[in-house]
Amino acid sequence: MRLRLGRPDINAYLDRFDVPPADDGLAVTFLGVSSLLIDDGSSAILTDGYFSRPSLARVGLGKIAPDPTRIASALDRAGIAVLDAVIPVHTHFDHALDSADVAIRTGAPLVGGPSAAQVGRGSALPEARIIVVTPSEPLTLGGYELTFVTSHHCPPDRFPGEITEPVTTPTRAAAFRCGDAWSILLRHNATGRSALIQGSAGYVRGALAGRSADVAYLGVGQLGLQSPDYIETYWNETVRAVSARRAVLIHWDDFFRPLDEPLRALPYAGDDLDATMSVLTRLAKRDGVTLNFPTVFARENPWA
Repeated sequence: MRLRLGRPDINAYLDRFDVPPADDGLAVTFLGVSSLLIDDGSSAILTDGYFSRPSLARVGLGKIAPDPTRIASALDRAGIAVLDAVIPVHTHFDHALDSADVAIRTGAPLVGGPSAAQVGRGSALPEARIIVVTPSEPLTLGGYELTFVTSHHCPPDRFPGEITEPVTTPTRAAAFRCGDAWSILLRHNATGRSALIQGSAGYVRGALAGRSADVAYLGVGQLGLQSPDYIETYWNETVRAVSARRAVLIHWDDFFRPLDEPLRALPYAGDDLDATMSVLTRLAKRDGVTLNFPTVFARENPWA
């Protein structure tokens, strides 16, 4: 089979970059890949915090490490100074490379599974600021209640397994093994608004049955390489399972490209966003769900 060159044109979906803006109150800000800032003006949490975004050549042939300049620039642009938690959705490098560094800079605990804890220990994050969650048990972090439900990574998982020793950088990308992949259910205590954060396009059948969320932030990385049946099952086990009325697509952007350049879709060699959208557009229409892309660095109100 011939390798397909090029990448989908994200401009084909400009009409879907229309999540309502958040003037004040609870907001979600997309910061690339699966990095989401959830902020109500007094309490804020951040998933992943992946801002270094090393090049494909660096990831494939060299060693990677957090880039202090890129991290500082992203935090400043997003207005992030203090956080109540930094939460890797799993521990591949494109999620967890910068998580501990961001936690150190913002005074936050690093929250996740045992592999996330090893990322924190490798960065000399104090043990008191490492929280290992218990799956399916609610946890209060700042103004939010979060429940971590065990999920799977979208196939193929190129770096599977657990991280069993502290990760010190610079290191090979393969050191950031997947660890626990989570479906994260978030509830804002003050308003009751809720969201599902699905960082990877994998699922555990029935894991979210009986749970609910107003909005789903839906990871679609590598989803376009799956069969239409897989994509439909993924939708059913996430968006439909929690009865979300809006699905906002994340993990579609080329994470080897710096955040100070316009976001673009992953190349066809790694994903096919057009194939994903063909199926998801049909499913969203079937289920009466609003389907959106988030705008990077924009404070948005997906509950509007």
